[in-house]
Amino acid sequence: MNTNPIGIFDSGVGGLSVWREINELLPNESTIYIADSFNAPYGNKSKEKITELSAQNTELLLAQKCKLIVVACNTATTNSIELLRNTYSVPFIGIEPATKPAAVKTKTGKIGILATKGTLASELFLNTSKKFRGDIEIIETIGTGLVPIIESGNINEAESLLKKYLTPMVDKGVDNIVLGCTHYPFLKPVIEKIIPPSITVIDSGEAVAKQTQAILQEHKLLNTSHNATNNIFYTNADTLILKKFLEGINVKNYSIQSL
Repeated sequence: MNTNPIGIFDSGVGGLSVWREINELLPNESTIYIADSFNAPYGNKSKEKITELSAQNTELLLAQKCKLIVVACNTATTNSIELLRNTYSVPFIGIEPATKPAAVKTKTGKIGILATKGTLASELFLNTSKKFRGDIEIIETIGTGLVPIIESGNINEAESLLKKYLTPMVDKGVDNIVLGCTHYPFLKPVIEKIIPPSITVIDSGEAVAKQTQAILQEHKLLNTSHNATNNIFYTNADTLILKKFLEGINVKNYSIQSL
C-alpha cells in the first residue's frame, strides 16, 4: 500500500490550502483530491447531511485505494470525523480551528476565530474552546458568504464582508485571528490589507501536514519509491475554477477530472 495515494476531500477548493502543505512536506506522495463544490458550503448544513456527504467522499476515495484520508474541511471534521473513524479501516486526519496555538501565543488575552456556522456550533469545537475560555477571551464570528465567493474564484470580492467580520475583532483587541475554514487561507492577502500588521493570522494547514506524515510513519505507509507522483483532482463544479486555483498554488504533474 505504500505507493497508494493519499486521499483528501473538502467542500470545494478550500482544502487545496491543506493539499499545498502536504505536498510541500511529502513530495514523494501521490494524491487524489475531491472538491465537492456542488455541495459547498458545508457550514450551513445539518450534521446529518455533513456526515452523509463526508461518507460519500470517503467511499469515492477508498474505491481508488487511498491509504489514508485527510478530511481537509473544518466543518466535516468537527461533525463527522468520529463516525468516519468508526466506520472505515483506513487512518483519518482531521482539521479543526487552531484555537490552542492562538491561545498560547496571545499577549492581549483575546483571540478571534473566523469559521463557518457548522464548525462553531459543533461539539468538537465547543469542547476544544472550553479548555481555554477561563484564561482568554475568544471572539467567534461566522464567515457567512465567504465560501461561495472563494468558490467563484473572485477573491477580492470578499473585502467588504471581511471588513464587517474582522473590524469588531480588531476593535476588541485581539492579537491572533484563527482561520477556522480551509477556504479562508486563500483570503490572506485581502485580510492582511484590513488588519494591523501586529495581528497574527493562523491556520491549521502545516499542522495537518505534519500529522499526516506522523501517521504515515506510524503505519509504515510512507512512499519510499522513486517513481513519479500522480496528483488527480476531482470536482463536481467548474473545472476551470479548480484549474485557476491549482495554477495559483503552482501545482505540477496533475490532472483534473469531473465527478
